[in-house]
Amino acid sequence: MIKGIAASSGIVVSKVYKLEYPNLSVEKREATPSQEIEKLHQSIKKTQADIQSIKEKAVGKLSDEELAIFDAHLMVSEDPELIDQIKVIIEEEKVSAEFATNQVASMFISMFDSMEDAYFKERAADIKDVTQRLIAHILNTPLPDLTLINEEVVIVAHDLTPSDTAQLNRKFTLGFATQVGGRTSHSAIMARSLEIPAVVGCGDTLWSAHHGDTIILDAIEGKVFINPTQELIAEYQPKIEQFHQRKERLKSLKDAESVTLDGHHVEIVGNIGTPHDVTSVLDNGGEGVGLYRTEFLYMDASSLPTEEEQTHAYAKVLKDMKGKPVVVRTLDIGGDKELSYLPFPKEMNPFLGYRAIRLCLDRLDIFKTQVRALLKASAEGSLYIMFPMIATLDEFRQAKAFVLETEAELKAEGVPMGEYKLGMMVEIPAAAMLADQFAKEVDFMSIGTNDLIQYSMASDRMNEKVSYLYQPYNPSILRLIKLTIDGAHKHKKWVGMCGEMAGEPMAVPLLLGLGLDEFSMSASSILAAREIVRSVKFEDMKSLALRALECSNEEEVIQLIKENVTIPLN
Repeated sequence: MIKGIAASSGIVVSKVYKLEYPNLSVEKREATPSQEIEKLHQSIKKTQADIQSIKEKAVGKLSDEELAIFDAHLMVSEDPELIDQIKVIIEEEKVSAEFATNQVASMFISMFDSMEDAYFKERAADIKDVTQRLIAHILNTPLPDLTLINEEVVIVAHDLTPSDTAQLNRKFTLGFATQVGGRTSHSAIMARSLEIPAVVGCGDTLWSAHHGDTIILDAIEGKVFINPTQELIAEYQPKIEQFHQRKERLKSLKDAESVTLDGHHVEIVGNIGTPHDVTSVLDNGGEGVGLYRTEFLYMDASSLPTEEEQTHAYAKVLKDMKGKPVVVRTLDIGGDKELSYLPFPKEMNPFLGYRAIRLCLDRLDIFKTQVRALLKASAEGSLYIMFPMIATLDEFRQAKAFVLETEAELKAEGVPMGEYKLGMMVEIPAAAMLADQFAKEVDFMSIGTNDLIQYSMASDRMNEKVSYLYQPYNPSILRLIKLTIDGAHKHKKWVGMCGEMAGEPMAVPLLLGLGLDEFSMSASSILAAREIVRSVKFEDMKSLALRALECSNEEEVIQLIKENVTIPLN
């Protein structure tokens, strides 16, 4: 048995298709710069033609968001920072185009891969995908064509690039397993979109599989079995049947209320990064958007997005949600999320430094563009503006005053606007401790557990040496969550949660019992969370939560949940 990470749910028994790439390793050799630069230009043209062709074939299979990945790849293929550096190495060192491309690609991949933010790690995969194709064309070496697969298989690979995943035919590709990757990698995200079962991060042992081997892919528990016994295959048949039955059952909950057995109602909404993600939220029965990460507008651009560009993006989301609430987080940049066109100061502790609302209150020119765009878009729907990284009441008051001042300016210009609400993320322990005071002035709060946990535990969740301290179920974290909820409810304000914890099946009943009003998560988690909410009694969950608050460690809390709630896993 090989253990990995369940990235896209499902269970499959099939044959292995082992995806092996040609050897694209290059050696340093002298060459004539003019000839090599011409090779590079020809390779860029062929690569761009490939990407355009792959995108066209993927239309109808992938959402607009996934298709936009290929637009990003086209941008990489002509990025002056990348291409110019390749040319410089060719000219100055008089080396081959493939060697120079590999040198520059390795530098960029290493730089992005070392960053802690998942978004930037994914950029490393983009660069690898594009530059691998560039080098293959320079060397006249064909890459594997997954569109030629014509029988049912499970793909086994070191990794799947976005280009690979987009070529998968769901009729024949029943699933895939990769040696590397995580739940936020491109291949995992696209697998969920295509509803192809996937287990990633399986390690080197996976490479022992061969073409034609029998494989069990258990993407519920993150297990892979190569050449299993007939007894094990037979054991998995009822599990496969149960999984398909549950999928059909969940579909029936799309338009159902998120209400407990004893009548307590909560909101289950979706997290989005681009306007294109709205479709997935609505298709999965989302009751609104609980987190619109606006930083992607900035990260996917080569300069600060204009007021018009931002207004269009926000208005599209509000319009497409048809009056359902949309919580938009103002620019949350800094830490390890930097912009190439906006210099940041070098800091010893960037996560504790100049970022998010701190940056916006310092750079009011940048903040004003976004606030004007949000207020203009407010005429199109139900807008909730949320400030990230709030530590003090004064910060919230400054941000609120700035919004009101900007609103007055727009009114004077005769710009039509709708109603909107102002709230804050609770991701700093100081804000959680003072939630009852903040609640007097905000319209709502949303708990960002990703940062709240690492700040509370003084533990960088991306650092493997201390990742054991990233403990969402630790009673200290639960008490901070409870403090926040009680403080807000004292002044009749609602509390959501937009961190990863909100979509964890085991956390849902616990958060319900703690009194959480809104659960925001990836679209693919919405129906499963709704099923859990509808299967329990609110009063029972309140009792469970009180007992959890009295536990001494995370293990006790997890055991308590397992003993008292049945969490569907398939």
